Amino acid sequence: MDLKFATIQEIKSLIEKKEVTPEQVLDFYLEQFAVIDPTIKSALEVFDKASILKSFSGKGLLAGIPGLIKDNINQEGRIASCGSKILENYTAAYDATVISRLKEEGALLVGRANMDEFAMGSSTETSAYCKTANPWDTSRVPGGSSGGSAAAVAAGLVPWALGTDTGGSVRQPAGFCNLVGLKPTYGSVSRFGVIAYASSFDQVGVFTHTVYDNALVYSAIAGVDEKDSSTLDLAKKDYTENLTGKFPTGLRIGVVENALEAAELDPEVKKVVEQAITDLEKAGVTVQRISLPALDYAAATYFILSRAEAASNLARFDGVRYGFRAPDIANLEEMYTKTRHDGFGQEVRIRMMVGNYVLSSSHAGKYYNKAKKVQRLIRGEFNEAFKDVDLLLMPTQACPAFKFGAYDDNKLQMDLQDYFTAAVNIAGVPGISIPCGFTDSGLPIGVQLIGPHLSEEKLFQVGHAYQQITDWHKKNPKV
Repeated sequence: MDLKFATIQEIKSLIEKKEVTPEQVLDFYLEQFAVIDPTIKSALEVFDKASILKSFSGKGLLAGIPGLIKDNINQEGRIASCGSKILENYTAAYDATVISRLKEEGALLVGRANMDEFAMGSSTETSAYCKTANPWDTSRVPGGSSGGSAAAVAAGLVPWALGTDTGGSVRQPAGFCNLVGLKPTYGSVSRFGVIAYASSFDQVGVFTHTVYDNALVYSAIAGVDEKDSSTLDLAKKDYTENLTGKFPTGLRIGVVENALEAAELDPEVKKVVEQAITDLEKAGVTVQRISLPALDYAAATYFILSRAEAASNLARFDGVRYGFRAPDIANLEEMYTKTRHDGFGQEVRIRMMVGNYVLSSSHAGKYYNKAKKVQRLIRGEFNEAFKDVDLLLMPTQACPAFKFGAYDDNKLQMDLQDYFTAAVNIAGVPGISIPCGFTDSGLPIGVQLIGPHLSEEKLFQVGHAYQQITDWHKKNPKV
């Protein structure tokens, strides 16, 4: 039995036909972790078989399907480290809502995925525990901050995984690893039990090989939650029901021209994305070129607002209530400063300092308040664009997966990894990255489709139809 790179849809069919049992499926993937993950290092922890099966409901949309969970999403009784030393021994006291829903739908949750510390990074290099490798080239990063989740699915260790997307942290790794990566509408998936980075941008997202599988997992986790007042009043539904494999009649896609002409865009990425546009036109989709001028300000706006929210959210980690506490301290002030200095990594400390700076009374007017105004401008441009087109299209990533340490001396360039993704979070709309080709050296590239609020169903329909006319998602790394 070889289920490596099998889709959820395929595994469900095998289980339903009784050709394989959920326990056999679990055994297969646990063996894959044991053999392959010492090289990839996608998981911070793989749970033992007995504890995984203990919560198995035996029925539901994902019955018997193993998946991996990013380590900033609480799983009751499991460590939730957020990739940080400051939470290295913190055990979650309850399940996040998405975890409860996955268990109700029969999913087998096999472990904790590595991640950039507190979801701050674009390479999974800032984790306090290890650096995750890209299965397509283990000298390169898988993207971030949900790099562990992406690498596990790309390497065939699980058929799906959860990540979180604050400024592109699901879609960019999906692009780097040849996966489908969804960032849903803000509020469509509960954040209860998700350790916050920037609360007004954070959203739980999904990694899979196919759009169909992505719709299936989204169906399991989406919907209103009384424990999260930011969730929208969405009734439970199966988002795979209307995936016919055909493009919707009269579909209009707006290609964001200034994104394709951006100086930050690698020429090979542009070439591959342009071919994807050509493929859509050949399939009969109406494509028109549009401009989103405010896109040029999205990365800077996200830089300011996300760090401001991070400074506030991470103030709770002080060594008093839970998590790491520095030893050999003389007084309360020293406990605060030493705990936070030793417990947080450099990237997190820098982002908190920037956040406190832009929130300070003498600088808030120059930075934070202006950024909030630009956020309204960006949202307005998206809303105007969707009056003329159904979906927007632009690259997912600025460049192919890069080598470890490539931006150690150029942090500003690393921040530009969010150039094509952050605007989607700022606007609160859904976006999905879909495999669309490779560079000449064999590195994956993703194309990003963006829709208006609560247009996930249309994104799935279009993405699924695109995967019927292309086979990029069927290509897998040699691991």
